[in-house]
Amino acid sequence: MNDFREIKPGGRPFTRMYLSFMLWFVGRAIQAAAKVDPAVRREFEELPDTFKFTLTAAPDGPSMVVGKDEMGRVKYMGHRIEGHNFNVKMTIKSMEGLFLLFSFRESTPIANSRDRLFVEGNIPEACAVVRILDIVQVYLLPKPVAKLAIKRYPRWTLKRHTWDRAMVNLRTIVGF
Repeated sequence: MNDFREIKPGGRPFTRMYLSFMLWFVGRAIQAAAKVDPAVRREFEELPDTFKFTLTAAPDGPSMVVGKDEMGRVKYMGHRIEGHNFNVKMTIKSMEGLFLLFSFRESTPIANSRDRLFVEGNIPEACAVVRILDIVQVYLLPKPVAKLAIKRYPRWTLKRHTWDRAMVNLRTIVGF
């Protein structure tokens, strides 16, 4: 039995880079949407003052940390999960599951129903995070792609679809 060598799977560097970029971009978009969109702002106002959440791929995949700072502002806090106390920790079972989610071939409710999503923390807070992620995806994605990524596409005003979307994208890219 000792004649067999162990075969380790490849690291999938391009998938890891894509997911790291997407989590970075979505994290910054959440920060931007909290400044522009009243629904996202309201969701964060109802959460505790020291609220932090993470979205990560198990076992050691890319991650993002978003939370409120000391002033109560929503901030993207980077990709390192060490040293943070999370109210909600959302973990996707594998990098492949996270890739399905962020290549917009699968929505968050579908990922949850297929047992790819683990949540640690309070359920109402996790539901608020999912609602925030859905709103941000509508801002970032064109309508045909966003319909695949979320459960129901919202009926927004023209201002929200145009001006607010432009402001969220601009703030995400520039970082203010």
